[in-house]
Amino acid sequence: MAFPQSFLDELVSRCDIVDVVGSYVQLTRKGANLFGLCPFHSEKTGSFSVAPDKQIYYCFGCKKGGGVVNFIMEEENLTFPDAVRFLAKRAGMEVPEEEGDREAGRRRQRLLELNRDAARFYHRLLQQPQGQAVREYLERRQIRWNTAVKFGMGASPDAWDVLLDEMTSRGYAKSELLAAGLIVDNKRGGFYDKFRNRLMLPVIDTRGDVVAFGSRVLDKSEPKYMNSSETPVYSKRRVLYGLNLAKKTKRPNIILCEGNLDIVTLHQAGFDNAVASMGTALTVEQTRLLSRFTKELVLCYDNDNAGKVATERALQILNNSEFSVKVLQLPRRRTADGALVKQDADDFIKNQGPGAFERLLDGSENGVEFRMAQIAGKYDLTDDQSRVAYSEEISVLLASLPSAVEREIYTARAAETAKITADAMKLEVQRAFKRQASRERRAELRKDLNPAAALQPKERTLRYENMRSARAEEGVLRLLLLDESLFPAVPPLGETEFSSPLLGRVFGLLWQAREAGRPVTLAALAGALSPEEMSHITAVCQQPESTQNGGRALADYIRIIRDEGPREDGRDPLLAATEKYKKGTGGKLHG
Repeated sequence: MAFPQSFLDELVSRCDIVDVVGSYVQLTRKGANLFGLCPFHSEKTGSFSVAPDKQIYYCFGCKKGGGVVNFIMEEENLTFPDAVRFLAKRAGMEVPEEEGDREAGRRRQRLLELNRDAARFYHRLLQQPQGQAVREYLERRQIRWNTAVKFGMGASPDAWDVLLDEMTSRGYAKSELLAAGLIVDNKRGGFYDKFRNRLMLPVIDTRGDVVAFGSRVLDKSEPKYMNSSETPVYSKRRVLYGLNLAKKTKRPNIILCEGNLDIVTLHQAGFDNAVASMGTALTVEQTRLLSRFTKELVLCYDNDNAGKVATERALQILNNSEFSVKVLQLPRRRTADGALVKQDADDFIKNQGPGAFERLLDGSENGVEFRMAQIAGKYDLTDDQSRVAYSEEISVLLASLPSAVEREIYTARAAETAKITADAMKLEVQRAFKRQASRERRAELRKDLNPAAALQPKERTLRYENMRSARAEEGVLRLLLLDESLFPAVPPLGETEFSSPLLGRVFGLLWQAREAGRPVTLAALAGALSPEEMSHITAVCQQPESTQNGGRALADYIRIIRDEGPREDGRDPLLAATEKYKKGTGGKLHG
């Protein structure tokens, strides 16, 4: 491990998990534990638990769990060392680091400094003769200078190595520029700037760090838009353009658009709650990020096929989430020659003005209304067969709604659309609801009929080969974590006696902590286990275990583990039993 264990123990003891998690999640006490909406997946009913006595968290929905360090790793998208540094800063502790980790931290900080200096360089060029073309482009796009400054916009000249020369003259190595995605290797030993003749849009995260760049070409060349590739400091799935500004909005919601320049135009028009995903559809990671700042989202994608697909995907991700979701559909615009063309937010603001956009925003549909409209648009509702097909498809959507009131309201609307009686549509929805419930019951029954599968770790690499032994091994770990006084002075088992390598390793780590006089806690193992391993061990700790007859339970668990373990001759006990049976039956397994 990179950090002394004594330091990690002290850090965990100072960072109470209730306080840390409570700064991200609203928690409510239920018995000994606290519960809230999981920050790692979308849900409406809180399945995320925090155990103050064990200093661990666990989500019964997405199955993620661990201690306070694991929580920060997941929530802030940090590596273990960076999560430790994050918590140490919070706790006012100085971090003792080994040279290797200090170097990794320096490299990360160096990339952030490089991005910041590159952004400042591009911004200066925007104000100089080399930025004339970009300034003219901004004027054509009706982007005011104060808006350009607010977003830190810049200019990359139509040259091959302007940024390369500038940054190397400041002491940055070409390898650092490559790692940041600012230059390109031409495979012949030369390098050139990645961004040339473009409007530059620095991507700033919620901490204020420049993590990447977006760009827009000035002429007709392709690609029109070019973004930074992923780097050690940038993951496009975890960043939203403009959120560093939108998080400060006084508006009750956040508007999610497609393009970076849409965001610029909306902010300029007074809609400072607009953000954009980074060239990707909405991701689960981005919804988690958004949940820190709002509970209401407005989807405002382009009104074309691609935009409708993106809206549908976003609604699927947000289904059953804590978000209230609306959909703002921008109407098509009629050109001078009478053609109808799609509009993005930028086009609409410029053609109809902020007031018209505000009215659209106020009248935006909720997600159910949007999906109903999309289904209705697929059918000719003057045709009887199409009306039947529409009723069948819409009933599936309505049956999936969690609220009976919602189902009743939208069932009546669907009946009007299909021009059938409300009773007929209600019956169709009820049938769909029963079919859905039947499928869920069958799925649960399959789980009940195969309990071993349900007990297996979620991660395939952690799967148990001997379920009976593994269940006993889990019991040993639970007892050690619940009451270490149950254990004798000498370890009752060796790590190699465990059928599960993971459970054996955790046993060894906990025993080492006990012998060293350190806290025997799961939270202290964050540096020794992967997030997947920690989640599984946390799940193990959620299962009931009593210490009332702990000594007898421990002895039983140990007996099972040894009975199930390999013999001294190395033979598997099941194989040995099979061979013995074959000898007794003349080699026949079936009579």
